[in-house]
Amino acid sequence: MNMRKSVLPVTMTAILLLTSACGSKPSSEAGASSAQASGQAAAAGDTQKVIWWHSLGGDNGKAVDKLVASFNASRKDIQVEAVFQGSYDESLTKMKASMDSKSGPSLIQVYEIGSRYMIDSKAITPMQTFIDKEKYDMSQLEPSIAGYYTFDNKLYSMPFNTSNPILYYNKDLFKAAGLDPEKPPKTYEEVAEAAKKLSKDGVSGASFAIYGWFMEQFFANQGAELLDNGNGRSALATASLVNADAGVKTLTWWKSLVDSKAAINLGRKTDDTKKAFAAGQVAMILDSTASLRGIVNSVGGKFEVGTGFLPKPADAKDGGVVVGGASNWILNNKSEAEQKAAWEFIKYLSAPEQQADFHVNTGYFPITKKAYEQQVVKDNLAKYPQFQTAVDQLHATKLNKATQGAVMGVYPEARQITETAIEEALAGKKSPKDALDAAAKEISGRIVDYNKTVK
Repeated sequence: MNMRKSVLPVTMTAILLLTSACGSKPSSEAGASSAQASGQAAAAGDTQKVIWWHSLGGDNGKAVDKLVASFNASRKDIQVEAVFQGSYDESLTKMKASMDSKSGPSLIQVYEIGSRYMIDSKAITPMQTFIDKEKYDMSQLEPSIAGYYTFDNKLYSMPFNTSNPILYYNKDLFKAAGLDPEKPPKTYEEVAEAAKKLSKDGVSGASFAIYGWFMEQFFANQGAELLDNGNGRSALATASLVNADAGVKTLTWWKSLVDSKAAINLGRKTDDTKKAFAAGQVAMILDSTASLRGIVNSVGGKFEVGTGFLPKPADAKDGGVVVGGASNWILNNKSEAEQKAAWEFIKYLSAPEQQADFHVNTGYFPITKKAYEQQVVKDNLAKYPQFQTAVDQLHATKLNKATQGAVMGVYPEARQITETAIEEALAGKKSPKDALDAAAKEISGRIVDYNKTVK
C-alpha cells in the first residue's frame, strides 16, 4: 500500500488545535467527561455501541470489516460499527467538527504523523489509563512499534496498521549485471556501485520516489534526529534539523545517482516507481513493506523480486527504521462505559489471532510478537518469503530517539516542504545544502507558529 498521505494546510491545523482546546474537556482518566458524553453507560443487559472511524479502503477496508464482524459475533454486550471516513486528514477534520455535537466516534484511527496533534487536542484518553487499570501485558507488543506512540513513558494510542520502507530489487537484472542476487546493497556506496552496473540496455539502476517519508527514514537509519529536543519527544520541538549532516549526505548521494544516470527521477508518486519496477524498467526502488504483496503480484513471475534493508551510509551510527501507518485513539467525550467498550475492542484487535489475520490480508506488520507463531502467518511467509526482510529489519532496529520517530504538530506540511527541497536539488535548482537549509528554516517557522496555538 502506498504510504503517502494527503497534506492538511498549516492554517487548518492551527484552527483545529485552537477549536479543539476550547471545544473538548481535557481528561486523563476514562469517563472524566461522561456527564457530557453522548452515550450513557449501558444498563444491565444492554448492548454498548462503539463507533470506529477509520481510513482504510479497498481490500484493506474489507480486512477491517472482517475483524469487526468477527468481534461482534463474539460479543453480545458490545457491538462495533466501523465507518470509513476517507483520508486521514479528512477523518481528523470530521472528528473536530463532531466534538461539540457529540456525534463523533468512540475511537478513531489516526496516521502516525498526527500523534502530536491528537495529544495537544486534549480530546483523548491515553491508552495507558486502561493499561494501568487492568495491568494489561505490554510485553506482547513489538517494542519498535509501541515506541512510536509512547510519550513520557505512556502509551497514548494502540498501534494498528504498521509498516516501514525496504529496498526492492530485480534479481534477474542483478544476475545479468554480474551482481550477487542474494546480496542486496546495504550502503549508499554499494547502491551507487550496483546502480551503475545495472544501468544498461534501457534499464535504470534505481528510482526512488520523492517522498518525505523516505528522508525521515534515512535520518533514523543513521541514528540522526530530525527535530531538536530529542526529536520533539523530550519537549515540544522548536526547530527542524533536516539540513543536518545526515540530510545533506543523503540528498548529495541521491542527486549523484540521478546526475550520473545510474538512477532516474520519476517524481513524487510511489505508484510510478512501482509500475516502472514491475515493467522491468528500473532495477531497484524503495517502498513500504505493506506494498510487498502488491509488488510481487504485479510482477507476476516475470522476474524474481528481492528485498533488502533500507540502505545507509557506510559510516552511519546505529539506527534503524521508524514505523509508519496508524494507531487507534479513544475519545474522552464519551461515557466511561463506551470508552471501556472501545478498549475491549482494541484488545481484541491486538490479539495474536486477529493480528495474524490482518497481516496476511493487508501486508501490514503484526504489532504482537506471538502473531508470528500463528500458522496462517507461517504460510504467508512461505508464499512471500521476501517479507522476512521486513521482519528482520524491524527487529534489528535499535529503539532510541531517532528510531522512535520525530513528532511535531505540522508534520504533513513539513513532509511536503522536504519533498520540494528534494525536487529542487535533483533538478539542479539548488545545491542539496541550500535546498535543505531553506526547508529547515520554513519548517522551523511553521513549528513555532504551531507551538503558539498550543500554548
